[in-house]
Amino acid sequence: QVQLVESGGGLVQPGESLRLSCAASGSIFSINAMGWYRQAPGKQRELVAVITKDGSTTYADSVKGRFTISRDNAKNTVYLQMNGLKPEDTAVYSCNAKGVYYTYYGHLGDFNSWGQGTQVNVSS
Repeated sequence: QVQLVESGGGLVQPGESLRLSCAASGSIFSINAMGWYRQAPGKQRELVAVITKDGSTTYADSVKGRFTISRDNAKNTVYLQMNGLKPEDTAVYSCNAKGVYYTYYGHLGDFNSWGQGTQVNVSS
């Protein structure tokens, strides 16, 4: 189907920045939406930001004005620029993509794929 590989997590101090990347590969026909979710210890997974194929974006209130999501449709890649990081941003960040792929028999099917997750730690 479709595989997602994330990169860019790490340990930073409050106020610093990180940029996450997520590249999709496989038998992709089209990707409708790509997004980032995060899950902190003891909490449920939450939406961080999502971007549609035409560039429309949605952000969680907690990251508006600090995070920016973007995508390169030619590379099937989505980015999350995180500025002004806070300790409460500490979480495992996972990439998600929804779209259409070529099945084994050459037909089209829907996919909803997740990356393996990348850890972001914000601490002084």
